Amino acid sequence: MMKNKKKAGLGYAWEVSAGLNAALAAISAKLFTSEIIRYGLVLLFNLTMWASYVNSLRSLSSLQTTFTNFATNFLTSGLAGYFLFEEPLSIQWFSGALLIVVGVLILSKSSIHNNKALKTE
Repeated sequence: MMKNKKKAGLGYAWEVSAGLNAALAAISAKLFTSEIIRYGLVLLFNLTMWASYVNSLRSLSSLQTTFTNFATNFLTSGLAGYFLFEEPLSIQWFSGALLIVVGVLILSKSSIHNNKALKTE
């Protein structure tokens, strides 16, 4: 039981890493003017994102992995836009962000309950 919990925790760490790297790819595409640096960083962050995503699939369902990746990418990109590029964040953005986070929490909890139910049968 403890091993599965640790494995799931590691899966979420990989998934958050994937989401952060996806956001960093987008940020570096906007932030750097040198094309060589820009394309190099976008390639590096995308490769790292995919490697993290594949590693997370070893511990989590594809649904959990996809939603956690999306949520992390969405939140990181939005906050980076606000802090780095002075883009406004509306109440709709915050409402959407809250709904995404709640959805990820519901998915992760329901998956845990489904796994427990399958093991007891």
